[in-house]
Amino acid sequence: MTAMAPARTEPDLSYLLDHTSHVLRTRMSAALAEIGLTVRMHCVLVHALGEERTQIQLAEIGDMDKTTMVVTVDALEEAGLAERRPSATDRRARIVAVTEKGAQVAEQSQQIVDRVHAEALGALPPGERETFLDAMKRLVEGHLATPVENPQAIRRARQRTK
Repeated sequence: MTAMAPARTEPDLSYLLDHTSHVLRTRMSAALAEIGLTVRMHCVLVHALGEERTQIQLAEIGDMDKTTMVVTVDALEEAGLAERRPSATDRRARIVAVTEKGAQVAEQSQQIVDRVHAEALGALPPGERETFLDAMKRLVEGHLATPVENPQAIRRARQRTK
């Protein structure tokens, strides 16, 4: 005897958010790759330009672990886009400073990011875009602002191939 699947009473919000997030990330990665950047490199460049920040601060902003951050800054240094320098305010700390070339690339990459976001939102009728963004902001700032503690790591499921 085959058991009947339980009736769904709500839309599958997890799937909707996860799928759209995954597709948006792949489009963003492909677009930034055209200028030799990763999404992480873009994130570090843009946030390092804003103010003097350490690798640890930038890793927190970009939700990166220490190893990933080191690899990302190494790649930015190798490309001549950023460099590690002593902090002007704390001689024990080192900051990530964006070079002139890095600032130009950050401007270009921000235009790419803005374009990818605009293309995604362009799938919605103009009147729905603002409503959608307002609703997402309320979720992010409200009920879904903070993850709950979970004893098991949450991992993304593999994408099925057709």
